[in-house]
Amino acid sequence: MAKPDETVATPRDSVISIIGPGMRVVGDCETDGTLRIEGRVEGTVRAGKAVVVGKDGSVHGDLMTQDAIIGGRCNGTIVAESRLELQATCIVEGEIRARRLKLDEGGQINGSVHVGEIKPGAALPVARPAAQPVSPQPVAVVKN
Repeated sequence: MAKPDETVATPRDSVISIIGPGMRVVGDCETDGTLRIEGRVEGTVRAGKAVVVGKDGSVHGDLMTQDAIIGGRCNGTIVAESRLELQATCIVEGEIRARRLKLDEGGQINGSVHVGEIKPGAALPVARPAAQPVSPQPVAVVKN
């Protein structure tokens, strides 16, 4: 007698996604789990659990997660709601907000750093739509 196919669902927050060396992603990345970046991301990165940027990886955009380990380059706002580790090989340009921060000797930061409690709703700046061009309005001319 055949057994019914029993598939075990993997919880979404335990999934690890990888952007490998030589890979370039243009656009936003979002996952409930962990994202490991060994290539290049040009856009916002959001991970429910963690983000790991390898020493040859780079993020050119905002990064928001619970825990982050940065070994490569990040240009943009980094928000780590729990813990942020900046390794000796990292170069960060932009704002950092983290509940806890570890900076290894040799790590480079150029920007503002806020360590402590992160207020709800203060995670990342809300993306604003691009300004629409103003069309010329007819001008009324009044003669006296």
